[in-house]
Amino acid sequence: MHNPGHRFQAQDHFADGAQYIAGRSAKGTSGRDHTVVDPATGAGVHTYELASTVDVDAAVAAAREAFPGWSGATPGERSDVLHRFAAVLADHAEVFAQAESLQCGKPIKLTREFDVPGTIDNAAFFAGAARHLQGRSAGEYSGDHTSYVRREPIGVIGSIAPWNYPLQMAAWKVLPAIAAGNTIVLKPAELTPFTSLLFAEAATRAGIPDGVVNIVTGAGKDVGEYLVGHPDVAMTSFTGSTAVGRRVAGIAASTVKRLHLELGGKAPFVVFDDADPQAAVHGAVAGALINTGQDCTAATRAYVQRPLYEEFVSRTAELMRTVRLGDPFAPDTDLGPLISVAQRDRVAGFVDRARSYARVVTGGGIPEGLEHGAYYLPTLIADAAQDSEAVQCEIFGPVLVVVPFDSDDEGIRLANDTPYGLAASAWSRDVHRANRATREIKAGCVWVNDHIPIISEMPHGGYKASGFGKDMSSYSFEEYTQIKHVMFDNTAVARKDWHRTIFGDRQP
Repeated sequence: MHNPGHRFQAQDHFADGAQYIAGRSAKGTSGRDHTVVDPATGAGVHTYELASTVDVDAAVAAAREAFPGWSGATPGERSDVLHRFAAVLADHAEVFAQAESLQCGKPIKLTREFDVPGTIDNAAFFAGAARHLQGRSAGEYSGDHTSYVRREPIGVIGSIAPWNYPLQMAAWKVLPAIAAGNTIVLKPAELTPFTSLLFAEAATRAGIPDGVVNIVTGAGKDVGEYLVGHPDVAMTSFTGSTAVGRRVAGIAASTVKRLHLELGGKAPFVVFDDADPQAAVHGAVAGALINTGQDCTAATRAYVQRPLYEEFVSRTAELMRTVRLGDPFAPDTDLGPLISVAQRDRVAGFVDRARSYARVVTGGGIPEGLEHGAYYLPTLIADAAQDSEAVQCEIFGPVLVVVPFDSDDEGIRLANDTPYGLAASAWSRDVHRANRATREIKAGCVWVNDHIPIISEMPHGGYKASGFGKDMSSYSFEEYTQIKHVMFDNTAVARKDWHRTIFGDRQP
């Protein structure tokens, strides 16, 4: 397995603690330690003290103190410092890639070529977008008044990010919030705090004022819920499971604060009978296995029109068997471990139960020689019923389920037949067929003849049980700004005609 001399040394870097408050690192005060485990080996790589509610109070206070100055900066001033932030991230790209691979088990080629470049691009995008926070142009809509709309920052944002994309989720939470003039307290998953902390350090190095970006690393039941319900937090943004999202929504509603939820997914991958079979097979394997399938937009349900079904199943299984599992730091590793042994065993449970009602075509086990890590073979399940657990539930692992369909109507109906609606793809060489699928599939993103690519300029967010609100793009500012109507009287008349509805008679 990987040589410790060629990876990120977390113990050295985070000796001062796994909290980042008011521009400096700090230790937690909960009295409880947590060990970050390398999922590729099962070895502990860093032990730190978890945050307590006292640390949340300190982080929120720092964000609240920083808010007047940061929100009062001009768009150009915020833009300039965000450009510097993007440059600092680029200068430290390899450090971020190694830290992300260590804590998550992601192959180093994925972190170097996807997670880190995407984060740098997000920072560069929001550096430009910070200058474009206009409301509607002014106008005399009543005839006697001039109206215009202001966009104003909300205040202190409390955000909770998941463990599957720690760096990118930190960026998706922090960047639109601060570009719009807010300050933020981010709680990363306690399993994967490293790159969120590095991200906050880079913000300080770039010149973002102390207190604008704060990190508290603690347990969700303790500091997460406390952060959501904190009276000085004006908005909550949460990415995670639908079940936990419901709990977050309840707490946020009790304090009447703004809420943004990006929740689970069960993305359909609809292959019509005129699709390019090779493109569909390659897209399915890549879309299902990215990040070891721990991606809420991953291709999880392949619906294949019956003339292509058997060919698709056999060729997808064949390609899955070529995927190379191993050391995440080896340049030729394609697939890393799951985040933990517990998650691996959860995925294995779904597959083992599926054997009673479906066909496990390939995979379905722990690879030989990698038993000490949280590895699981790429797995293809065929012939499952639409109402089965494997089709309906979010497995969150390297598992693709394939189901046949006959008519186009049936394919689209099956694609929509889960509680989720985050992402989907349609595969066809017929523009009318593909266009119909993009209209009728209920998901926040529908790709055509591809699956997974995201870009900073376009929004990301779901329908139905996948949540509401948008990450990335200028649409994310809808989450992080207040809309204020300002109305000026243009008449200079003391007594307006409408006053007669309250007192007196119409004036001659």
